[in-house]
Amino acid sequence: MLPGRADRGFGGEHGMKIGTGIGGWLDGVGEAARKAEEDEYDFVSCGELAHDSILTMCVAATQTQRLELQTGVTICFPRAPMILAMEAWDLQKLSGGRFALGLGSQVKGHNERRFSTKWSAPAPRMREYIQTLHAIWDSFQDGRRADFAGDHYRFQLMTPNFNPGPLEYPRPKVFMAVVGPAMARVAGEVADGVLPHGFMTDKFMREVLLPNVKIGLDRAGRSWDDIQVAGGGFTVFGEDQADIDRQLDRLRTPISFYGSTRTYHNVFEVHGWGDLGEKLHELSVRGKWDEMRDAIPEEVLRGFAQTATWDELPKFVAEHREYARRMMLAMPDRTGEQRERLAEVRRAVRAVETPGIPNIT
Repeated sequence: MLPGRADRGFGGEHGMKIGTGIGGWLDGVGEAARKAEEDEYDFVSCGELAHDSILTMCVAATQTQRLELQTGVTICFPRAPMILAMEAWDLQKLSGGRFALGLGSQVKGHNERRFSTKWSAPAPRMREYIQTLHAIWDSFQDGRRADFAGDHYRFQLMTPNFNPGPLEYPRPKVFMAVVGPAMARVAGEVADGVLPHGFMTDKFMREVLLPNVKIGLDRAGRSWDDIQVAGGGFTVFGEDQADIDRQLDRLRTPISFYGSTRTYHNVFEVHGWGDLGEKLHELSVRGKWDEMRDAIPEEVLRGFAQTATWDELPKFVAEHREYARRMMLAMPDRTGEQRERLAEVRRAVRAVETPGIPNIT
């Protein structure tokens, strides 16, 4: 099945777009993508933990016709901008204009010790990375001169043999994974979308992340209409409160894992939980993974978890995701009854009109 143009989507201009995750070994990606399209999701997203995100989306592109394809995220600093620009350009062509490139910086340790990549302040480097992508794509599309030179990246050479030429589709959208205020400002300046990290509380989102996106938008003369924000934070949804309570305990593991990395301690500090971050870091250095999980107190667990029953989810979205234009939604779907329930919930959430403008002071 060859991909067609992305002319039709289920999420409307202001209705919430609903996505699901795919990934893993490539021999299973095509079936997962086809199923997501058959289940009427608006987009699929893939991370980049143990498998390559670009290869994943290549497979998904050839097996679908309507789904938007979003990497969530592609680790960019180990890749030269030209390499990723070519890959994204080819994917945009292959998918018929359905591709969005989600970028993430990863943390210092992984860049230096896993990817063999030199580390520098990530926010200004990310700004230049995206500016370089745009300059390359402008050259591909209309032959503009290669004349970008920054502190970290330069694009000053393009000859006809190396230029793939223009697309009949818009250039790929670029989304950014965001945790801290500096990255949020960069996203507001140059990105098409914001992918808030899962390690995010609603308080941090509204007091730190979204206000800094607004600063970036203002700097660049842009508005909230120029950027899409995804729903962020750890969420727990279920049929009833008992179902939610059973799932809550699972969050201790990701909270403790991310909370052990100092990159994310600013989220703790907004709540006055800074000492917990240092405790988790020390336990991680000693390899005490079980103790890390047990160190998450109930107050912190409840502070991170944003919860609702499935019946309450449309109201939750209207009240707590007014800033968002897209969100991930995972429900059991093994039985016919579960699939019908999933479709019912998805239709109800998709119908919620969100302004895409956050309620922040």
